Order: sequence, then structure tokens, then C-alpha cells
Amino acid sequence: MKVFRGLPNAAARAPCALTIGNFDGVHLGHQALLGRVRAAATGLGLEAAVMTFEPHPREFFAHKAGDLSKAPPRIANLRDKLQSLSDNGIDRVIVEHFSAPFAALTPREFTEKVLVEGLHVKWLMVGDDFCYGARRAGNVQMLLEAGQHYGFHVETLPTVMNGSNRISSSAVRAALAEGDFAHAEALLGHPYAISGHVIHGQKLGRTLGFPTLNLRVPHRPALSGIFIVQVHGLAEQPLAAVASLGVRPTVDDSGRVLLEVHVFDFAQNCYGKQVRVEFLHKIRDEEKYVDLPTLTAAIDRDAIIAREYFAQRMQERDGATTATDRI
Repeated sequence: MKVFRGLPNAAARAPCALTIGNFDGVHLGHQALLGRVRAAATGLGLEAAVMTFEPHPREFFAHKAGDLSKAPPRIANLRDKLQSLSDNGIDRVIVEHFSAPFAALTPREFTEKVLVEGLHVKWLMVGDDFCYGARRAGNVQMLLEAGQHYGFHVETLPTVMNGSNRISSSAVRAALAEGDFAHAEALLGHPYAISGHVIHGQKLGRTLGFPTLNLRVPHRPALSGIFIVQVHGLAEQPLAAVASLGVRPTVDDSGRVLLEVHVFDFAQNCYGKQVRVEFLHKIRDEEKYVDLPTLTAAIDRDAIIAREYFAQRMQERDGATTATDRI
């Protein structure tokens, strides 16, 4: 998959079937849309393309207004988003820098400069509530008319439902905030995880008896707290672990978000390695403690809970195997 930061230059442009959106989490609704784009691209002999934005438009306007609470927390980092788009058969992704000049484009300017000249769109799919251009002045009807004028086909995809509930990024965020990973998985179509490269931290965990793998989280995540997790990428099988995702209020007042993972019974140098941390169960919210001994005691309790969780899961798995063997 090719990734472009901004519109491709003239030599790299190619006729495409395109969809546009933030695609935070790439949930089942997104996947249905991407599948339709992939099918259309194959049928028409085009490249399947996605235009997404960095930062999220609502983040941009929240910064502009000086009220970061209006910015939605992120389900996925850019790396995981791009991997999900690739997994869904997309050939090229345009990561457009959402800026004041871009936000000021009128619907007509967006159509001419971005869709027609910049991306050579021949087929376009959007959600049935899609809006575009300055002040979200453009709508699906305007896009249909523009397509007739400029020679590209426009289709809309109705909202994808999970039973009686709409599948949306907002619904995924709500499930993650509540620690309801089963519901999040039902909306995403896969277990929730965060991936990244292991970075150097303050080395505080090892002095407390709990060395950790540290992953930088550049945006406010959709969840925080202490979690039971398993780590992929360090061994043939996922490794049992306990993790903290948050701002570490006891030891750091910078507000920087970090994912710290203590892998049980594991001692290897992992700096620079790419790992995927899969979230299984929430133990508790993040807390600020009066001193390091109190923090250490809390971590010890969390580790005991996590080990018991994995022991119980192993018993259930072995019990199921034994029952099957008896049949």
C-alpha cells in the first residue's frame, strides 16, 4: 500500500475509486465501506484509495477554539489505522494535513482541486451523512451533481447496524471508556489493541520490581487505567502481561500519555521492537498515590489479579480440551 502525506505529485497520481473519512478504529461500518470501494476498484480497473486526515478535523477545531475537551479521544494511532486500511485491500492512502487553508476550501474548490485535479477520482463512495467543504456546506446531493459535471460516479453507503445499534467510532470509544472489550470487539470485528515501537522510559519500573515495555501514545486515547493484556510480537505465542495506560500521575506531572506493560516472567532487551498490546480486561482506573511504596503495593495487587485471570483462563481452556477428548 502506498501512503502519501498530502496530495500525490503529478507523476504519482492515478485514476482511483475513493472514499473519504477519518476512519478512527476502522470498525465494521468502515470495513463494509472499504469492501465496496475495493470491489468497485477491481471492477473498473482502478486503484482503491482512501483520503483521511491528520489531525482529526475535530482536534483541529478544538485546538483553534482553545478547548481540547472538544477533541475526540483516539481509538487508534496512525500506524494502526494504516495497517487496518491495508488489511482491507486499499492500494493507496492520502493522509491530508487538516489545516486552516484546507478547512477554508469551498465545496467547489474541494471538488476541483482535491478530487478531480489532485486525485483523479473516477468513482467515489461516502456515508449517507457526508459533509464537506468550509463550514460543512457541501452535502451528498451537491456531490452527486458535481460528479455528473466532472465525470465521476458517486455512491452512498447507509449506516451499518449492530442489531438495533449504529456502528460508529463514537460507540467504539464509549465501549473502550467503559472497559467493555467484548462490545468493542463486536463493533470492530477484532480484539482491541495498540501497537508501536518499544521506547526507553525512566527505568522506574525496574527499580520497583516491575520492569516495563514502554510505548508512546501521541494522542489522548479512548481508554485509560490498569489493564490485563497480552503482548504480540515478542514470542511465537502472545505473552501474559499487566499494563498501565495514562499520564502516570504519581511519578510524572507532564501530562504525557504512556502505555507501560509489565510482561510476566520475561526478561529480554526489547528496545526498538514493534509489539502489539491486546487489551483483555480492565482492572481499575488510574490513581495518584502519596508515595512510591504505596504505588508499588498497588502494582503488586494488579499483577496478582492479572496472574489469577490468566490462570483461570488456562484452567477453562484445559477443561474444555479435556471435555472434548471425552466425547
